[in-house]
Amino acid sequence: MNKDIIEGNWKKMTGSVKENWGKLTDDDIQQVEGKLEKFQGLMQEKYGMGKDEAKKEFDKLKK
Repeated sequence: MNKDIIEGNWKKMTGSVKENWGKLTDDDIQQVEGKLEKFQGLMQEKYGMGKDEAKKEFDKLKK
């Protein structure tokens, strides 16, 4: 699955995002819009993750 597909399916995946990362608000999720860089920034800010770790979590959403 490529980046464009993730961005297109982001709304469908938001339930999974909320389930896994409860610290992310609806506004946070809406701002991400399926974009890796925005997701990484939020995960670093809210969870103290490194960029690589946040990318791995983002990649899990593709499955």
